[in-house]
Amino acid sequence: MSGLFESVAGSAFPPPRPFQKAAMLSIAEGVLAGHSNQMLMAPTGAGKSYLGLRVAHKGLKQGKRVTFLCDRKALIEQTSAVADEYGLTEHGVIQADHPRQDWAKPLQIASVQTIATRGWPETDVLIVDEAHTQHETWVEFAKSGRAKVIGLSATPFSPGLGKIFTNLISAATMHELTESGVLVPMRVLSCRRPDMTDAPLKKSGEWQDSAVEERGMEIIGDVVAEWLRHGEGRKTIVFGATIKHCEELCRQFNEVGVLAATFTEQTHETERPRLLREFRKADSVIRVLISVEALAKGFDVPDVGCVVDCRPLRKSLSTAIQMWGRGLRASLATGKTDCILLDHSGNITRFAEDYTDIYFNGLASLDMGEKLNKTVRQDGKEEKERTGCPTCGYKPFRQRCMSCGFEIVAQSLVAHEAGEMHEIVLGKKKVADDRQHLWAQVCTYAAKHSPERAYGRAWNLFKDMVGTEVPKDWRFSTAGTPVSPALESRIKANNIRFARGRAKQKAAA
Repeated sequence: MSGLFESVAGSAFPPPRPFQKAAMLSIAEGVLAGHSNQMLMAPTGAGKSYLGLRVAHKGLKQGKRVTFLCDRKALIEQTSAVADEYGLTEHGVIQADHPRQDWAKPLQIASVQTIATRGWPETDVLIVDEAHTQHETWVEFAKSGRAKVIGLSATPFSPGLGKIFTNLISAATMHELTESGVLVPMRVLSCRRPDMTDAPLKKSGEWQDSAVEERGMEIIGDVVAEWLRHGEGRKTIVFGATIKHCEELCRQFNEVGVLAATFTEQTHETERPRLLREFRKADSVIRVLISVEALAKGFDVPDVGCVVDCRPLRKSLSTAIQMWGRGLRASLATGKTDCILLDHSGNITRFAEDYTDIYFNGLASLDMGEKLNKTVRQDGKEEKERTGCPTCGYKPFRQRCMSCGFEIVAQSLVAHEAGEMHEIVLGKKKVADDRQHLWAQVCTYAAKHSPERAYGRAWNLFKDMVGTEVPKDWRFSTAGTPVSPALESRIKANNIRFARGRAKQKAAA
């Protein structure tokens, strides 16, 4: 299996990074285990396009027909250009009257909107970019079983993904990518934000756009002033609450001599490519590009060094992560060392705990991601935000610092009160002194046997044995606690039972 995704003569793919190679091997293992639909979680910088096109390339070499599906025009052009860069020049583009339209090509880069109106090309392998956006067209196709499906997403948190994809693969955590230099640290400055007290809500639980717009208008002067004070003239993406809010932000930036532009659904089709081409230039005259959400997903300009968040959210952690991620990609050409986040929304404080967890540990399951996007976060944690990391002062700080890694070990992890210790017995054999001892052992086991997805493997082993999820404040243990023979035996038995079950399913099919 080690050669399954190796480059072949004639391709122009750079060698995969270790985590990318591990992710590709996990996809191959998933196919062999019988998973037709798999979700690959790949944070900003992990190379979603690279991984997706490597899968496409392998399918093409096996004589398969492949469709790479995008949900926006900007991503169609971006993906087509990357495919050319990797040597996959013989591809068609299915989108309106695109000049590269050729349905006979074995590789198609397609717009989901065009597919919805014109139908599907012959497809053996479907790669869905930004798969957390569930368009009915591809969801029904994925459920039909007509092709192997790989979903790509940095934030697979939307409801129902667990009913479409049977296997979640995590390419790497944001912490691992930052440590390896793929991403840069985020330097957060919490600025004046609109008062959302008693603001009316949508049915979804988020604040109504009109309320966010009205209250956001009151602090636009502060947004511009804080950028002039702290933005250091960096190339910047600003996220506003509504199109009207974005236009007013743009006007006030331009009034003080900072060339800004809006990029929204009202930006003319002929204007969009020109704006993006200019903004991608290293010496772009446009210093600030402003959007509601059009630039939040998959838009990559590595030398963006500042993100301004002016879009208050209560539930959508995935949207917040997507917005902040636009500035986290490293840029060797410019020597970029960090990204400044000017938080005029309060989002970094509301989502700090869950964002920290995702940053260090990734996602254990698609159901876990769905729950994170359903939870309403409350204001009122400013006192914790002001405290900052005890070691380096980084804000916001929750349990473990995203800047220096300092971690407060919860008292419950190092001591027990009388009556709290209960042996874990499976069958007739004791496998652990208590649940925390069991957690430490499965962490050791997972780190040894599944290093590329250790946290998720440990999480699932724990839940399988005790019937409950790992407590949210328990971090992955790196203590190297010895695995008891009884637990080792139990895990092996479970592996054998799982493999036999898969074999029976495959034989029945």
